[in-house]
Amino acid sequence: MKLLKIENKISKGNIDIPFMTIVLVLVIFGLVMLFSASYAYANYYFNNFFHFITKQVIFAIMGLIAMAIVANIDYHILSKFTLPLFVVSIFLLIIVIFMPEINGASRWIIVPGGMTFQASEVAKFSLIVLFSHYISANSEKMKTFKSGVLPFVLVLGLVTALMVLEPHLSGTVLIVGISAVMMFIGGTSLFWFLLVGGIVVGGLSIVVMIPGVITYAMSRIQYWIDPFSDMTGKGYQTIQSLLAIGSGGFWGTGVGGSTQKFLFLPEPHNDFIFAVVCEEIGFIGASIVILLFALFVWRGFVISMKAPDKFGTMLAIGLTVQIGLQAILNIAVVTNTIPNTGISLPFFSYGGTSLLMLLAQMGIILSISRYSAVDRM
Repeated sequence: MKLLKIENKISKGNIDIPFMTIVLVLVIFGLVMLFSASYAYANYYFNNFFHFITKQVIFAIMGLIAMAIVANIDYHILSKFTLPLFVVSIFLLIIVIFMPEINGASRWIIVPGGMTFQASEVAKFSLIVLFSHYISANSEKMKTFKSGVLPFVLVLGLVTALMVLEPHLSGTVLIVGISAVMMFIGGTSLFWFLLVGGIVVGGLSIVVMIPGVITYAMSRIQYWIDPFSDMTGKGYQTIQSLLAIGSGGFWGTGVGGSTQKFLFLPEPHNDFIFAVVCEEIGFIGASIVILLFALFVWRGFVISMKAPDKFGTMLAIGLTVQIGLQAILNIAVVTNTIPNTGISLPFFSYGGTSLLMLLAQMGIILSISRYSAVDRM
């Protein structure tokens, strides 16, 4: 892969204030809702109401500092670390397979001090950088199978295979979704999407016919369509989530007024925090959260369109789609629109290292917004 050559004359300007404002509102909103959703759980299991929020606030401050620093660094420097970053992410995906299981999956790497982080978070970022670099260097050949399909399939095949071993279905779906959007916007022909999509659907149809696999698949579909068929088992979490959403009504019970967070709803501070949002601030509050994510995606795409080069455009698109798609999947799971896959809500769900990485990536988008092209590549 040839290195991306940056020959543009670029002038540094101000960061995009609307985008930064949206990010700050999401962070503050997320911290308020996290404390409300977590204090009962934290007091019961850790005898400390502030167990989760204290750590999250510390990482939020660290993340905001990282965002400010990264926003003042030329984003083009990332192109020099494309391959090393990807190699490190593959190494981490291999290492995590041998880590102790948490909640039935080996997704987390445990670091000194008891902190954990998901290797998939690094993998998502490395793929966005890799694909941005590759698309910008081969933009005129993206319509061909050799340049516009094969390299992406090979890289995705390796990454998704390792993630399936964890297993991490939601992360796999997210990475494939981000990659598909970047490929399409980058210039890959729709014909190849239809062809590869047909092959994938055909392959999955064969796989689910294997004895055991079809039984597992049908059970997942059954508990998705009718979670009340196993009210105290596999359908319990979905049922409690729906009860929380329904009890919130139009205006909600008020911040702090959730009943489900008192050990009825599993993971109220993590994957299912949106259910607590719906219960406490109702349809109005939930709509505001969705609107904030929609504004985030809109502004991220505006920045991408104004980027001085293809690398900046694809980088901003990839990072924006990552947040938007993850929010859509989380909300869809919590509302039982799709089967439960276990995926967090950006800026809201508990996870210090994840929030730190997320805010640093927002700094990259802000860095892109600071530059305007004089001569395009």
